[in-house]
Amino acid sequence: MASAARSGAAAALMVAVAVLALAAGGSAQLQQGFYKGKCNGIDVEAVVQGIVKSWFAREPPVIAYLLRMQFHECVINGCDGGLLIDGPGTEKTAAPNLSVKGYEVIAAIKAELERRCPGVVSCSDIQILATRDAVALGGGAAYSVRTGRRDRRRSLASDVKLPSPDYTAAQTTAYYGRLGLSTFDTVLLLGAHTVGATRCAAIKSSRLYAYGGRPGATDPGLDPAYAFMYKTYVCPNVPSSDNNVVFLDDQWSALKVDNHYYRNLQLRRGVLPCDQNLYNDGSTRWIVDLLANNAGLFTSLFPQALVKLSEVNVLTGTQGEIRKVCNRFN
Repeated sequence: MASAARSGAAAALMVAVAVLALAAGGSAQLQQGFYKGKCNGIDVEAVVQGIVKSWFAREPPVIAYLLRMQFHECVINGCDGGLLIDGPGTEKTAAPNLSVKGYEVIAAIKAELERRCPGVVSCSDIQILATRDAVALGGGAAYSVRTGRRDRRRSLASDVKLPSPDYTAAQTTAYYGRLGLSTFDTVLLLGAHTVGATRCAAIKSSRLYAYGGRPGATDPGLDPAYAFMYKTYVCPNVPSSDNNVVFLDDQWSALKVDNHYYRNLQLRRGVLPCDQNLYNDGSTRWIVDLLANNAGLFTSLFPQALVKLSEVNVLTGTQGEIRKVCNRFN
């Protein structure tokens, strides 16, 4: 009994420390309600929310599109709209970004706001606001974000160095650590895979047919029933299956922002190695267990981690520019 009490107290203390860490950081020049009174009496955030809601009604996977876009945007030079730029050699053309979707949503929001108040709202703020609204529509918690970002005049494919889907837990946490994010932040942020998807090509070698570089070997750390399902029905070992969709959470939960992703890791059903490795490593397993066993904890903390990510290396004040359209510099 005493041991259980000590264990519970220790877990509570670790959560409290993690929450304090989540609350820290951010750009002091960003503000709540930055656009209030700056758009001819229009509520900028309500405009964004309305357009995202209309897209969600006809295309629910927009949740995953926008979450993924925020990740791919903010980890490269910060949340600066660089991913949105068209043209040869831009971030958008880097191999990991070729499958990013949702650009049309951002363009639609920008066009409406330019119509109402030209040159006021940045593309980078639109991305963060749109993601926030998509998370809430997907069953996540509603949360506030600070705005006032400006758009950077830089977008280079050579800058794009994203974390590998095959990373160990140590490699993943080190990657996000360089952005000022904690281990707890990192495990929370990978919870975005609750609405994510990949392709069979991403797991056929690493998990199903050549584990450890051995031809025909299947990752013994993958639930055998799931390995059988993937190999038999979803990702058979033929080239034509490479582009088949694999949900990173169970399909019935793949459009819900919930903690089911972590429960799957406990059951050895993580799809990408970087996901399952969070549970295989003792330094992150305890966080997975906390989030898997308490749905409310993930719901409340996931937005805080997204906010921290959204404030990485932002431009404010007179830095950068406010683009007229999001896919090209002024």
